[in-house]
Amino acid sequence: MVKITRTCVGDDCSNNASALQCPKCLALGKESYFCSQDCFKRSWATHKTLHKSPSSGKFNPFPTFKFTGSLRPLYPLSPRREVPASIELPDYAKDGIPHSEQKVVGRHQIAILDAEEIEGMRKVCRYTREVLDIAARELKPGVTTDYIDEVVHNACLERNVVCHGIPDQRPLIDGDIVNIDVSLYHGGFHGDLNETYYVGPKALADPDSVRVVETARQCLNKSIELVKPDVAFKDYGGVIEKHAKSRGCSVVTTYCGHGVNRLFHAKPNVPHYAKNKAKGIAKPGMCFTIEPMINLGASKDMMWPDDWTSATVDGRRSAQFEHTLLVTEDGVEVLTARLADSPGGPVPEPVQGNQVEAEAETNGQ
Repeated sequence: MVKITRTCVGDDCSNNASALQCPKCLALGKESYFCSQDCFKRSWATHKTLHKSPSSGKFNPFPTFKFTGSLRPLYPLSPRREVPASIELPDYAKDGIPHSEQKVVGRHQIAILDAEEIEGMRKVCRYTREVLDIAARELKPGVTTDYIDEVVHNACLERNVVCHGIPDQRPLIDGDIVNIDVSLYHGGFHGDLNETYYVGPKALADPDSVRVVETARQCLNKSIELVKPDVAFKDYGGVIEKHAKSRGCSVVTTYCGHGVNRLFHAKPNVPHYAKNKAKGIAKPGMCFTIEPMINLGASKDMMWPDDWTSATVDGRRSAQFEHTLLVTEDGVEVLTARLADSPGGPVPEPVQGNQVEAEAETNGQ
């Protein structure tokens, strides 16, 4: 991770900030760091004007953070959406701590599911696909990710499942690309799936957006083609990185695919880059995800102050796709596979002006 260095927000001050924050800003959910108490006192007359909320009631909670791109969070967040007591919860639902996963830390054994457990995985992954498709159909300029989260939440409750997401009040605009990641828990099993979608015609017409999205999609598909018994988990990363580089893109190395079954994150680890040191080989009955994150620019990422959102260090676009996979006796079953009517899907790359002229000349026009 990139170390975050903050600059003091005091008047005419360029010092690095300490951990000292304005208490009023903290109460308002805003962020403001000062280098010293003296600097804070000296700047109070002008700083206190920032405490006035904008008329819309919406605000950037980290106004002094040095974001790397044009995207900004827009708060306040909606209250936590409640799950009825009748729905079974995973052990991490209340405090965010995966207690069951902690019990197996250090163990290298990879779970092999029996026939009944495989059916449990098929069912939860089918629900995961259904919910993702419902959410994707709502994508359009003007809707917020908070609204998409509400759609996902309601769709999950209809299926008696639990999901996660990170929504806010920023409306999507024509030209955005957006990733929806849906993780469901049902009957003691987890399904994990995500796709990146184009928002509006401007996104479909932008060569860089299409290049990074389609490269990420292709990287996942090419790696899945390798999955079968006795293939090493370290092998998928080489295929992914080779294809990403051939398209002028890079691979994020911070995150990896993972085993998924009764545990949300289990062995094996499945890196998406070449020359990794992942241990183990695939065996029938194993379930895991492959979920490459592909960037247009540098491969490194950085964390926003919310300690959750990961962004590219250069502010350029990134795309990701993910499937939950079951190793079979002779290959692989994509448990979260797209349906015939699933929204999204691959698109052709837009033809640029000079390319159109070259094609015209080739065709004698």
